[in-house]
Amino acid sequence: MKVLAFNGSPKMEKGNTALILDPFLDGMKEAGADVEVFYAKKLNIEPCHGEFNCWLKTPGTCYQDDDMQMLHPKLRAADVWVLASPLYIFGLAGPLKNLLDRTVPLLQPSIELHDEHCSHPLRSGTKDVKVVLVSNCGFWELDNFDPLLAQIKMLCKIEGLHFAGALLRPHGPALGPMVKMGAGGQDVLQAARDAGHQLVESGEISEETLRIVSRELLPRDMYRQIANGQFEQALKQLERKGIAA
Repeated sequence: MKVLAFNGSPKMEKGNTALILDPFLDGMKEAGADVEVFYAKKLNIEPCHGEFNCWLKTPGTCYQDDDMQMLHPKLRAADVWVLASPLYIFGLAGPLKNLLDRTVPLLQPSIELHDEHCSHPLRSGTKDVKVVLVSNCGFWELDNFDPLLAQIKMLCKIEGLHFAGALLRPHGPALGPMVKMGAGGQDVLQAARDAGHQLVESGEISEETLRIVSRELLPRDMYRQIANGQFEQALKQLERKGIAA
């Protein structure tokens, strides 16, 4: 199984998104998958210009000479796309959204009905792709992911891809410190690893495993107090240095 993973966090391997993404990918590797990871921040990907040359003048090929020329063949050959991003204004981080916008050359321009819904069929040569979403959120509630989850599911519906599940981590900034202090959260990391094994070995991720990844880490009021206290402390330090007003 060929897995193509994109980490859209500007903090890359040091961000909270990576805390869930990395064990998930490790689990896939342990189960025998060939995993290739890209950091969106390091990629040179311009926004889509919407001129449809990739459908008309050069079918299947974008005229822009950037890293999408290298990624398009990889996207076509992959069995699984892993899209990992922190939640920014209830959606993907900008560089990763740019990347997805530039997948238009993988599609044909014709509009077809699939399950009684308009869609663009994939061009020949693109595998029957499964898509997994991995996301981290600073807010406490799980429903903050609803707009992003709807977007990725619609992407799959329109492009004829298969949505294979979402590893969602609300109040994600609490996970790293809790694990570091031995105050809990190890089961969340193990569940992310288990999810990788399950996807490779059975083609799907169990709902119970996804539930553990998203489980409550600490009460909402406690999380608010800790988060607000950290920001207040950071502001006071800057004020002492004469940086903040």
